[in-house]
Amino acid sequence: MKVKMLKEAFDSVLTYALTLHPREAILLLRGKVEKEFITIREVLIPPLATHGRGFSIIPLAYLPIDFSIVGTVHSHPSGALNPSVEDLNNTYGLVMMIVAHPYRGLEDVAVYSKDGNRLQLTIAEH
Repeated sequence: MKVKMLKEAFDSVLTYALTLHPREAILLLRGKVEKEFITIREVLIPPLATHGRGFSIIPLAYLPIDFSIVGTVHSHPSGALNPSVEDLNNTYGLVMMIVAHPYRGLEDVAVYSKDGNRLQLTIAEH
């Protein structure tokens, strides 16, 4: 499976992570699943999220029922792009995106499936 993300959503993720640094940021990814592609069109701030140093939490009971949520993105202020065991055990949706400090661009982002396999990410204008 491949992941495509609209540039506007991608830029929002980088900006949000930089704004919350050194705390971890967490966002929901909204998009569409089609054949071999997941297209991420926008990001949402989850209700009642906690952004701490070394962790971020979404209380799942407060999330709306929204079948367009395809995953989450969270930051790693440490700069590590690999998911922790805790990250993998708490994946919500089909994909988990990690954005690492210094949050400059595609080189600081990785996307993983629920089972921990790294997926290809492309950025699209439309």
